[in-house]
Amino acid sequence: MTNKVSIVGAGNVGSIVGYSLAMQGLAHEVILVDRDTDRAKGKALDMSQAASAVRSHSIVRAADSYEDVKGSKVVVITAGFPRKPGMSREDLLLKNAEIMKDVIDNLKSVAPDAIIIVVSNPLDAMTYTALKVGNFKRNQVLGMAGILDSARMAYFIYEKLGYGAGQIRASVIGGHGDFMVPLPKYSTVAGVPLSDLLSQKEIDEVVEKTKKAGAEIVGYLKTGSAYFAPGKSTAIMVEAILKDSKQIFPCAVLLESEYNVNGVVNGVPVMLGSNGAEKVIEVTLDPCERELFRRSSDTVKEMINILDKDFFKEKK
Repeated sequence: MTNKVSIVGAGNVGSIVGYSLAMQGLAHEVILVDRDTDRAKGKALDMSQAASAVRSHSIVRAADSYEDVKGSKVVVITAGFPRKPGMSREDLLLKNAEIMKDVIDNLKSVAPDAIIIVVSNPLDAMTYTALKVGNFKRNQVLGMAGILDSARMAYFIYEKLGYGAGQIRASVIGGHGDFMVPLPKYSTVAGVPLSDLLSQKEIDEVVEKTKKAGAEIVGYLKTGSAYFAPGKSTAIMVEAILKDSKQIFPCAVLLESEYNVNGVVNGVPVMLGSNGAEKVIEVTLDPCERELFRRSSDTVKEMINILDKDFFKEKK
């Protein structure tokens, strides 16, 4: 089977995912699915020409319908509704759940065996929605956030140190947002523990900057949010799946008793391969980290409860 990847939502993040895959030649065919077909066609043509410039074999096409998604090994979902003034978080949650349901209903008929990577926000709740609507096995649906948050933490460590770029390995688990759980003790620079290089005060400052990284970019951009790092982080997950690399990355998955959490989606280290989330890795957390992870899971659980009460119940 050829490596075919479809991306639902050809906005900034989806476009970076498609561009990254095409430039690396990771997928033989990349399909862009978007409500604005002309926008998707223009971006697909531009990406295909860029791929030709580097002599990549990847071809990018815009979908005329979901039938063009058929045969995809991986489907990335970035489609979602941005939060507008006066809209509550609950309003946004339910609006994007409607969009996710529509996407999954379409995917189930054309690519029932595809591995699905959710990028839409609120990420953990949308990953849960995709799983429940599609009635997928948990290995088949993952959320992208941990790679992005870990990359942001790694950059802020570099900012503190002023050296080690490319050698920094940072680790962040938990939900995407205020309740993420950076793990300094599992973060290193060329194998050297972070605690040997930075003071506790400096490490705490790195952790706080990591939590506010997305908001900082929004503040600079004024009218948008980050897309280069989220798009590339997603492409890294796609690559691990297509290559069956068995590499470990932090991803959002449905937990089934791991970390003493059940029935909630949250970010944890996961081994990625051709079957998606092939193994959940449990790392040792100290009491403080366990409590932070519990709070993160409880926050996601609150959103799941809203979905179960106000969304899924209505769909029955």
